[in-house]
Amino acid sequence: MAAPKQTEKGERRRAQLVAAAADLLEENGFDAVRHRAVAERAGVPLAATTYYFSSLDDLVAAALDHLGGEELAMSRTCLDEHDDPSEIVLDLLLGPRSRTGGLDPVLLRFERLIGSGRRPYLAGLLRAQRVEFDAQLDEALTRAAGRRPRPGEVRRVTALVDGVVLTALIEADPDPREVARGALREAIAEWS
Repeated sequence: MAAPKQTEKGERRRAQLVAAAADLLEENGFDAVRHRAVAERAGVPLAATTYYFSSLDDLVAAALDHLGGEELAMSRTCLDEHDDPSEIVLDLLLGPRSRTGGLDPVLLRFERLIGSGRRPYLAGLLRAQRVEFDAQLDEALTRAAGRRPRPGEVRRVTALVDGVVLTALIEADPDPREVARGALREAIAEWS
């Protein structure tokens, strides 16, 4: 089914649905994004989800794009305001909501990242987001270390943080961001 021609009201309704789906995705993962749940969260009729989106996959992709865009915008704002660059690196790798501390924001983000791998229709979107993500990560690491990362260092830092966080999640560490912060600071100190 072709997407309907958008009016101003239609664009607002579609945006409501995307925001509702993104909230559900962030709070409870992919399984929470269902037509009925999204419509209820958005406060619109159930039929709106199938009117504005050709499939549930289309709605999930729009939600993930919205969520990724929000997170990148938050990190960009922090970079522009010259926040602590190592904290921005952690925001990019663990999600800005991980600043609140605790296990849940980090666990949900990792579940979303891993779950994305089971959805091939998201691959192109994630690759596109990765370009901006890596650029911001490069900039934050440059500020944190006082020099530009050498080829491959951005990916090694990502792998290091992902690895220590995954271990922290397995061990049910109450603050995986703190564990990641320690590993990141050690790595940056070795570069300097």
